[in-house]
Amino acid sequence: MSTIQLQIVSPDKVVYEADIAMLIVRSTGGELGILPKHAPLVTGLVPHAMRVKMPEGDEQLIAVAGGFMEVTPEKISVLASAAEQPIDIDINRAKQAYARAKDRIEKFHQGPPASEDIDFARAELALHRAIARLQATKTEVE
Repeated sequence: MSTIQLQIVSPDKVVYEADIAMLIVRSTGGELGILPKHAPLVTGLVPHAMRVKMPEGDEQLIAVAGGFMEVTPEKISVLASAAEQPIDIDINRAKQAYARAKDRIEKFHQGPPASEDIDFARAELALHRAIARLQATKTEVE
């Protein structure tokens, strides 16, 4: 089976590196499946749990908080603002972040005075990051 090299890098470390069969990501333009010998591509990524399909058939999830992806026929490079493998994710912390973000969004929709100090875009981004982390650990999102 043909493979393609995947490297996921966050600002502080290489998060993941392996030869894979396929990568499924959510880009700013929609969902993409990347196979070996893919046409060159550069795209932005939104927060999500990317799906890494291994040559043996198993699948691994990796949470990314957004960033960019460059694809060449031989290699996929993901430059993520943050990325975590499921083993590195604190599920309780991710659940708390999810609850906090949901609470802030609800307060924003209630209007003034409750919403005056809430940055809606920031709360929404925090919610999407928390969902990605929970999905990567296969934890149900309430």
